[in-house]
Amino acid sequence: MEAYPFLAILSLLERCVLVTCILSVSLARANGNSYAHRGELRQAKRIVVKLGSAVVTRGDECGLALGRLASVVEQVAMLQNQGREMMIVTSGAVAFGKQRLRHEILLSQSVRQALHSGQNQLKDMSVPVLEARACAAAGQSGLMALYEAMFTQYSTCTAQVLVTNLDFHDDQKRQNLNSTLQELLRMNIVPIINTNDAVVPPPEPNSDLQGVNVISIKDNDSLAARLAVEMKADLLIALSDVEGLYDSPPGSDDAKLIDIFYPGDQQSITYGTKSRVGLGGMEAKVKAALWALQGGTSVVIANGTHPKVTGHVITDIVEGKKVGTFFSEVKPAGPTVEQQTEMARNSGRTLAALHPDQRGAIICHLADLLVEKKEEILAANKTDMDLAANLSSALLNRLSLSPAKLNSLAIGLRQIALASQDSVGRVLRRTRVAHNLELEQITVPIGVLLVIFEARPDCLPQVSALAIASGNALLAKGGKEAANTNRVLHELTQEALDIHGVKEAVQLVSTREEVEDLCRLDKMIDLIIPRGSSALVRNIQRAAKSIPVLGHSEGICHIYVDSEAAIDKVIKIVRDSKCDYPAACNAMETLLVHRDILRTTLFDQIIDMLRTERVKIHAGPRFASYLTFSPSEVKSLRTEYGDLECCIEVVDSMQEAIDHIHRYGSSHTDVIVTENEDTAEQFLQQLDSACVFWNASSRFADGYRFGLGAEVGISTARIHARGPVGLEGLLTTKWVLRGDGHTAADFSEHGTLKYLHENLPVTQPQPRQMTAQRED
Repeated sequence: MEAYPFLAILSLLERCVLVTCILSVSLARANGNSYAHRGELRQAKRIVVKLGSAVVTRGDECGLALGRLASVVEQVAMLQNQGREMMIVTSGAVAFGKQRLRHEILLSQSVRQALHSGQNQLKDMSVPVLEARACAAAGQSGLMALYEAMFTQYSTCTAQVLVTNLDFHDDQKRQNLNSTLQELLRMNIVPIINTNDAVVPPPEPNSDLQGVNVISIKDNDSLAARLAVEMKADLLIALSDVEGLYDSPPGSDDAKLIDIFYPGDQQSITYGTKSRVGLGGMEAKVKAALWALQGGTSVVIANGTHPKVTGHVITDIVEGKKVGTFFSEVKPAGPTVEQQTEMARNSGRTLAALHPDQRGAIICHLADLLVEKKEEILAANKTDMDLAANLSSALLNRLSLSPAKLNSLAIGLRQIALASQDSVGRVLRRTRVAHNLELEQITVPIGVLLVIFEARPDCLPQVSALAIASGNALLAKGGKEAANTNRVLHELTQEALDIHGVKEAVQLVSTREEVEDLCRLDKMIDLIIPRGSSALVRNIQRAAKSIPVLGHSEGICHIYVDSEAAIDKVIKIVRDSKCDYPAACNAMETLLVHRDILRTTLFDQIIDMLRTERVKIHAGPRFASYLTFSPSEVKSLRTEYGDLECCIEVVDSMQEAIDHIHRYGSSHTDVIVTENEDTAEQFLQQLDSACVFWNASSRFADGYRFGLGAEVGISTARIHARGPVGLEGLLTTKWVLRGDGHTAADFSEHGTLKYLHENLPVTQPQPRQMTAQRED
């Protein structure tokens, strides 16, 4: 069989599996209830996409926005080819018709004037006001032809359906419409529906949405809602020129996008003006959405005009991503993640203003609670372990807690408490700018940290203590495998924080929020710290386009064995670096050996040790060329194995080893083993990695081993913090200037003052005792 038919069959099989999954879930929703959570939108089978006038038309309101329309068509066709049933409710006929009629009128006027003008000069031509029904009549056919041409590119067939309000009030017409649409969907055709604006009467001023059984089709919002309920659609996507629903008119001060809107919240909303085109406004959209929601259809209102998201806004919504405003009848018991972030930021500012002794007391109290409440913690951890019995042994080891681990955690927390005494507010630099004008650079918290960690419950008290010590607010998102343990540890953390009234400074995100959605909160979160696999870190780095990410995506650590290395040191360092904890990011992944030690006793002992430790060896291309029967040749020299596996490669010199590491490494931790001090110093100076060691195991790249007390992770970034990041890495600085009525004009050419710019000795001020009000 040829490759192409095989791939076609495979694609067909994949599509059949997806269709089966969608169908099975659709049957599960047969009770007619809307989806409760965004994540469930992936299961939507029948979808109505409503394109508002602002989405379809150009900015001059005369003609169509072809680029936006093409991206919408592409997304709808893709979803249709996945086995979903897609319907489009579109505007645009009036705008398209207006463009055509204006062109015809101008052409006609120019011909008449040319015939009646003796000098063949055209007078100023004005276009009369065009009647909307005439524009609609002139534009419907062209709009439909455009849709048909675009969908044809994706082998998707379309059909035009024009409706009026009367078609829904007449039972026979409504049944005929329903039957027509059902048949079109059955034949895998995309119905494109619009109000028949050529004959539709103007909307009645007092006509509105009235209950589930009556709805006035006065614009495409109400048409889409009525159609979605009539056709029992799973999802209605309403695209307009705003991001979604705001708690106050967009553009006003403090206007915030509402992620999830509940039917009982409409009283708290203030509506602004409607969009530049179209009959409806946001109020009409909300009323239509609530009507559809009451009828069992889920609704999302989103922006279909933003150039950065238009190309994937529909597919993002169907994938359950946090786009626009999602309408839900199920209100969660706890706060939203946006509300949690706001609470954390407000409480974090109070935390930063506490006396260092008070922050230290909170951390010490948390350490005490870890020991006092260990039975409760271990019981929750046992529940998590029982539920995660099918995980790998490495993940289970990370997930499990023991009395010894809790005691060790408590000791580490007390070390952090001691280290926090001079962290926030420390003066780094003092300058006398001029007489009575002094400048200071001082340390301050970064703000709100988002720490995302996988099945590692011991991470929660560690990062909480570091956040408290540095005066930062914290959002912690733990892996679902440790949900019960994380809940108990978070309760204890808040209990400790409450002794000084800052209980809300550390929040545990336990909602159904996807990591990618959290990474979009760029106006609320200041720094993201991922703790987990390289795949997790890479995903977060890709998703967090506007928020700095502190971490490393890979830990490809090298050990270079020089020609002048001592046998005993090589064996100890290589064994520890690879075998002590193979899954760690600071474990050795590639062993570089100088060419001169091949076929020597030293090299034989290295190989024997690795085999004894059951390390699987992969040969680099050059190493493989020296062997008659070599181990499996490495697929890539840029591989993080995270297990008892490593690559061995041969180099001719220390400089070649450096070049290899720069090309294939990840700038994490790299080691040279040699007795030649000059060679070692060149390696330490020239190698551009976060951690560079001489005659020491790569496993020393750790905050605790560096004496930092604990770490939030290891960073390979070039700015801010690099290497193991402890308390210092969670601080930034601000400049404080104290003057006496000084102005910049005083220092101008004709001013009376001169700059001094004298460096002053740094003295640490005594922290003022702050009393925070305890929260009720």
